[in-house]
Amino acid sequence: MRRKQHGFTLIEIAIVLVIIGLLLGGVLKGQELITGARVRNFIQQQDGVKAAYFGFLDRYRALPGDYTAARQNIPGILGTNTCADATNGAGNGSGNGTIVAGAPGHENTLVWEHLSKAGFINGSYNCAAAPTSVTNPSNPYGDILILQFDTDYQGSGGTANRHNLKTGNQVPSDILAEIDRKVDDGSPAQGSFRAPTAPAAGCTNAGPPLTWATNPVGANCAGTTLF
Repeated sequence: MRRKQHGFTLIEIAIVLVIIGLLLGGVLKGQELITGARVRNFIQQQDGVKAAYFGFLDRYRALPGDYTAARQNIPGILGTNTCADATNGAGNGSGNGTIVAGAPGHENTLVWEHLSKAGFINGSYNCAAAPTSVTNPSNPYGDILILQFDTDYQGSGGTANRHNLKTGNQVPSDILAEIDRKVDDGSPAQGSFRAPTAPAAGCTNAGPPLTWATNPVGANCAGTTLF
């Protein structure tokens, strides 16, 4: 005897669609939470470095990395770094000095040794001629932070040197856009958070005005916090 076949009822189909919708909504919400956590992590890291920078300046009346009496006044500096006799900064420039890459003193890596040995940031970093994950802290995507005095930011015109903290590369452009919206004005061309002078391909839209790329998203991007 042939058994009669029955299809799904409208109620059963509706239940399946609701379940699929809930699963998709959960996935999208999870991605949103992950993105939000990464943005908060970045902002906290940037704020922590800024606080350490100004805390060091307040305590020693000199910039980290540029401090000329570091080995005399910071415990653990002497005999622990790999820049030979360059444990002291050069005290170069005017006013409070500048953090300059390369000679003298490789100050853009020495800065992290000064900050860590003085207790202003977690971890222990030792100066070297070139910045690496051993000499510099890393961002949440694995590239290193850079703190120095240069013109590599939008709007500098190639002449307006300023102290700045670079996020490092490998950051998606939509993450940088969200950071910019939360801490500044959302524009990579102005304010306190900006794109590099020459952003990597796919990281910004040319405009005008210049904007962070969000559709599609650039994968290997970087930002700069001006001090």
